[in-house]
Amino acid sequence: MKTRSSNLCLIVSFMAVIIAVPVVQSLVEIRRGDMPEVLRVFQQRPNRESISAFEHSLEETSVTARTLRPWMQAGQFLALREGGAKALAGRDGWLFYGPGVNTLTQRPRPGDTTPDEALRAVVAFRDSLATRGIRLIVVPAPNKESVYPDKLSGSASPPSRIVNPETRAFFDGCAAAGVETVDLFAPFRAARAAGGDALYLEQDTHWSPAGLKLASRAVAERIGQSGGEHFESKPAPVRLHGDLVRMMHSPVIESHLVPEFIATEKITITGDSTSPQVLVLGDSFSRIFQTDEPHGAGFIAHISAALGQPVASLVNDGGSATLVRQELFRRPEILAGKKLVVWEFTERDLRLATEGWQIIPRP
Repeated sequence: MKTRSSNLCLIVSFMAVIIAVPVVQSLVEIRRGDMPEVLRVFQQRPNRESISAFEHSLEETSVTARTLRPWMQAGQFLALREGGAKALAGRDGWLFYGPGVNTLTQRPRPGDTTPDEALRAVVAFRDSLATRGIRLIVVPAPNKESVYPDKLSGSASPPSRIVNPETRAFFDGCAAAGVETVDLFAPFRAARAAGGDALYLEQDTHWSPAGLKLASRAVAERIGQSGGEHFESKPAPVRLHGDLVRMMHSPVIESHLVPEFIATEKITITGDSTSPQVLVLGDSFSRIFQTDEPHGAGFIAHISAALGQPVASLVNDGGSATLVRQELFRRPEILAGKKLVVWEFTERDLRLATEGWQIIPRP
C-alpha cells in the first residue's frame, strides 16, 4: 500500500508540474492584456507549417523557459561541456559553431544548398559585372573548424589540405569556369605551421586580427597592388565575450567565462583619399571589428591598408550568399566608378546559405 501511495504522489506531482507551465503562461499573458498564446492555434486551419510555427512561438514566448533555460544551459555547459545546438565546446577553452561543424561531419539534408548552386550564382554574378567592365574576386572565408579541427577533437590533426570536399569541389568548379578566387586555406595552413598568433578567436566563430590581416594581404596580392603611405595603424585592443558565448543565452555562463583579450589594430587615413575603385561584399567576417568595437579594425580596413587606397563595402551578417547581392541590385549607384568587386562569404554558406544561392539580375 505504501508503494502505491508513493507512486500516486509521484504521478500527481509530475502532472502538476506539466499543468502548471501552460497555466502560469496563460495567466501572465492575460495580465499583460494579451490573448493566451495557446489559443492562437485555433485562429487558422491547421497544417504542418502552421503547427510548426505555433510550436516555435510557444517555445520563444514561454515565461518558464526564459526563466529556467539560462540556468539549465549553464548547468549543461559547466558540468558536461554541452553548449546546446549552436555552441560546441572544444579543447583548451575553444568554442565552435555547431551548424558549421555539421557541414564537415554530417551528410547534407534536404533543402541544403550545394557547391553547384553556389558556382552557378558566382559565374552569373561574374558575367554580370563583366558587362560593366568590373572584375570579380571570390574569397571564401574558411570555417574555424576547417583550420583548427584539432581544437575541436583530440583525434584530429592540423589539416594538410582543404578538409571539406564540398569546398574543394567549389574551388575546382571556379577554376574550370575561370572565376578568380583567393584560396585562404593555403596561407592559413602555412601560418599555423609557422606558429604565431591564432588565426581565429577562441570564443567566437570569426577570425582573429592575425587571421583577417593575413586574409587581407592575400586579397591584395591577388589583386596585384601593394599599399601606399596614406594609412597608419595603431593598437586598439578590446576585451569581450565572443558570439558563441552569447549564443548560449546564459548570463551565468558569461559571468563564468573570462572575456577574450583581442589585440586589434585600427586603420586610419592619413592623407587625401580618392574615390574607392574597389567594393567589398561580405558577411560578419567583414563586419567584425569593422563596424563594431573598436571600429575600423576589420577585414575591410586592412584591405584598404594593404592596397593603399580606400575601399567601399556592403555587408550583410549571414547573408553574403544572396542578400548582399539583392541589396546591391536595389542600390546600383554603389557600383559607380568601381573596377573591382571582392566577394567574401563564409565557407559554410556553400551548404547553409540564407535564401540559397539565387541568380540576381544585373544591377
